Amino acid sequence: MKIIISVIVLIHGLIHFMGFAKAFAIGNTAEFTKELSKPIGILWLLTGLLFILSTVMILLKKEGWPILAILATIVSQVLIFTAWTDAKYGTIANGIILIAAIIGFGMERFENSYVKDVQHHLQATQYTNELVTGKDLEHLPELVKKYLIYTGVVGKPRVGNFKIIFEGEMRDKGKDWFLFTSEQYNFIEDPTRLFFMKGKVSGIPTNGYHNYGKNKASMHIKVLSLFPVSKVDGPEMFQAETVTFFNDLCLFAPSSLIDKHIGWETIDEQSMKAIFTTKGTTISAILYFNEKGQLINFVSNDRYAVSGMKPIPFSTPVKDYKEVNGVRVPSYGETIWHYPDGEFVYGKFNLKSIEYNVTTLE
Repeated sequence: MKIIISVIVLIHGLIHFMGFAKAFAIGNTAEFTKELSKPIGILWLLTGLLFILSTVMILLKKEGWPILAILATIVSQVLIFTAWTDAKYGTIANGIILIAAIIGFGMERFENSYVKDVQHHLQATQYTNELVTGKDLEHLPELVKKYLIYTGVVGKPRVGNFKIIFEGEMRDKGKDWFLFTSEQYNFIEDPTRLFFMKGKVSGIPTNGYHNYGKNKASMHIKVLSLFPVSKVDGPEMFQAETVTFFNDLCLFAPSSLIDKHIGWETIDEQSMKAIFTTKGTTISAILYFNEKGQLINFVSNDRYAVSGMKPIPFSTPVKDYKEVNGVRVPSYGETIWHYPDGEFVYGKFNLKSIEYNVTTLE
């Protein structure tokens, strides 16, 4: 779609040079029957250049192209009205470009709300060079200790934040899968999770932003980043996102489990119950481990399903551990609701990258 829009904007921009050529009697411009003054000809030229610059910005993924394209279409349409007989079909191209620019503006604005939140937390986070030591693990149950040793966190810096990029598939109950990419930042000291997802539902761009922190949590989903289709917040959402936040810590920042405020209860030889409290909210989960020491599943009864906002058992089986930046983490996982009528897998996540102790937004 980006290429198609770029081609339309570029060709439309080049056509505007004909108005300049007509005004300055350059070449054969028989398409223009109306005489144009030189000032008007210069305006045709500048408008064409605005469209070309917009094309370059689209291809380079630079912010601000929608504003530039909207300005160009407004000026272009005024020029078309002054030469309606010769240029009226340019209105079709202007309409297409204007719609694309409005959608692009909505996408930039929606994503920028996420970017600003990330920047705020990056600036507020302080980091130390303190390393995780064997002594930090001494108070942990043997299963958890074995997991942290397996992941390789001993001797590595303590994690203040981490950034994850996923690709995968998601769906709602009774609906088809859709592809998505996501980017998220988790901040540990002041528990915060900022998750931005881009997908296409039935071919229509649909983006979502989950914002968890400061005693509140929200989820906004917008079609074309303009039209809200879901907006959820409230105490149930905060509890649900607390489960998700703790799930992220267990799977992708295992060194954070040395926190002495996390409670542990032994279930059996391969599973532990974890109790996590933050900002007055307490959740629990059962962590299942295999003989290698890998965490292979996380199950909680404290997460609310968005549809109906009722607590439904939730699990995230994971596999295919790989070493990333010196830490072993799972590279594939699923998110599952355990409804009374059976399991429903609603998300499949493939880990693309993970970075720890990020200091700047990239």
